[in-house]
Amino acid sequence: MAVLIDTGLLVDLERGVANPQVDAAIGEEDRAISVITVSELLHGVHRADGAQRARRSAFVEHLLAGMRALEITEQVARVHADIWAQLAARGEVIGAHDLWIAATALAHGMGLATGNTREFKRVPGLRLITPAG
Repeated sequence: MAVLIDTGLLVDLERGVANPQVDAAIGEEDRAISVITVSELLHGVHRADGAQRARRSAFVEHLLAGMRALEITEQVARVHADIWAQLAARGEVIGAHDLWIAATALAHGMGLATGNTREFKRVPGLRLITPAG
């Protein structure tokens, strides 16, 4: 199996707040990120100044060099539309970026490692790997 890593966990890692429980729960599964996470991380670089920007940029570029970024394909878009419609019908829509990340995980048959269970637990069929284990 494989796991998509959510942006929040990577931001925590950049800040030095690694979570060994998540790492242990992922174990030997392959890891990837969504292109949405790429954008969110780079957004953080562009918003920073001076030394913080340089450190953040180095962290992100190192991460991107070693981790596969999954693109939004037609299949991901189809899953996205289905999840969006289901959540809207229940009045439980989640954030736009989170919806794309969830759709990417589901379209690729992956779990999602995240600290954001409040949003992602609403997505039917999404296997969550959380800091609580």
